[in-house]
Amino acid sequence: MMENYSKKLIVLTSPSGGGKSTLARYLMKKYSGLKFSVSATTRAKRPRETDGKDYFFLSKEEFRFNIDKGRMIEYEEIFGNYYGSLRSEVENALKGSYKLLFDVDVKGALSLRKAYPDDTLLIFINPPSVEVLKERLLNRNTELFDEISRRLERAKMEINQANLFDIVIVNKDLAELYKAADEVAKLYDF
Repeated sequence: MMENYSKKLIVLTSPSGGGKSTLARYLMKKYSGLKFSVSATTRAKRPRETDGKDYFFLSKEEFRFNIDKGRMIEYEEIFGNYYGSLRSEVENALKGSYKLLFDVDVKGALSLRKAYPDDTLLIFINPPSVEVLKERLLNRNTELFDEISRRLERAKMEINQANLFDIVIVNKDLAELYKAADEVAKLYDF
């Protein structure tokens, strides 16, 4: 019989375009015991994104104020914009009856593990190759080519840190990704 593990903070990460947001949406629809951790960012809102649902869209001044007041459990500046997780979201999850699902970058995931080592499950979504990742970034039509190039350079660094995660899932196609995620959810009682 397989041992069941309980972690309150479920952290998904991947290089940009690797599938973490797609997997987060899938898990949120399928598992009622999960609540999505809405991150804060200073980047511009994309079409179809909603403030407070996809991100808390803040000005750089508001974001820095939250950093100064200790309200961010983790944050990073990426490509000129800040991204981070609000401490209040994490503290509420640890007291609540639900698990909090994060969709963050590698540094954010490792910061959450450092702050809450016993409560954090780190899952890395790995693209099958950098070439496939490039194709995915190009196909989503949300960034200019220069930004895609910067994201691919960063992706190489992030992929090299996958060994620091509890679970690594290769995202070859959605069916396999979802199947692997369901196995993790069963083991960790989502």
